[in-house]
Amino acid sequence: MSSSGPRTVCSTTIGMSGKARVAVPCRLLRRGESLPVLHGGEKRTAKRDKRARHPPAAARPSLSNTLGHMPPCIQAWFPELQHPACFAGAAGSSTSENEIGGAEEGGFSNVFFLIFGPLMMFLMHPYAQKRSWGIYGVSVLFMVIGLFSMYFHMTLSFVGQLLDEISILWLLASGYSVWLPRCYFPKFIKGSRFYFSCLVIMTTIISTFLTFVKPTVNAYALNSIAIHILYIVRKEYKKTSNRDLRHLIAVSVILWAAALTSWVSDRVLCSFWQRIQFFYLHSIWHVLISITFPYGIVTMALVDAKYEMPDKTLKVHYWPRDSWLIGLPYVEIQENDKNC
Repeated sequence: MSSSGPRTVCSTTIGMSGKARVAVPCRLLRRGESLPVLHGGEKRTAKRDKRARHPPAAARPSLSNTLGHMPPCIQAWFPELQHPACFAGAAGSSTSENEIGGAEEGGFSNVFFLIFGPLMMFLMHPYAQKRSWGIYGVSVLFMVIGLFSMYFHMTLSFVGQLLDEISILWLLASGYSVWLPRCYFPKFIKGSRFYFSCLVIMTTIISTFLTFVKPTVNAYALNSIAIHILYIVRKEYKKTSNRDLRHLIAVSVILWAAALTSWVSDRVLCSFWQRIQFFYLHSIWHVLISITFPYGIVTMALVDAKYEMPDKTLKVHYWPRDSWLIGLPYVEIQENDKNC
């Protein structure tokens, strides 16, 4: 049956009346003009061209093939690229060649960063008004970590890994600047928080450039900072008789230890987890470390208040209710009654 008007034929293979038609450049066919018919080798060539344009799923590049074709310099920096199930970035992401959903789970688990960050800004607003607005910067960086980590796990890109690690580095630096007690400052600083903050910023800028030198050690270097933090909280735990502070320190350390165990197990035993098709340890790390954040900043706020606000009392509350077994901690500042 002929068309009643002109037809447009583009560079695609067209079949009509059981005959294969040849692909021709886009143009209008005049009325009565027919398409040339393919014969023999021309049919086979057309089929090969069609298969090349639409390769079957088995022939499409896999995750390992994609990573294997990265530049040699990147492969030298990332030996984990040879084993995608053990591929790790800032916090050791777990990605499977057979189940790419491992990376997707790692990305989705970062939603907790985007939830807890704004929530802690709201809950700690009264504290920020009376002590330091720096807690807003810390919370914003916490959300930035969630965004960059999500980007990294969804793309498995080198840039994503560095953004993730650098944002963690700056979060730790901001926490040191805001809450580290003056008694732990280097002696040459002479107790000045301004000069200490300048020292922290300069050190962090230098460290930011060093992250490009050997990216494979970045995750271990960041986790090693926890040793110094543990030293501080251990000393403060021994000094204080405040039950709230002791409880927060204990819960924070337990959560951090559980999170670190998931991260180390994901890296060290990655071949085992790959064999049993379990690719969620890194997602567990994300969830646990995001819960550790509220406990950690409230712990440091209580430690800081002991030195910086001796005339005030910080009362710990839990959202949504104090009576609930699980909740997010925050503080309420109360004036001490000196008449008592």
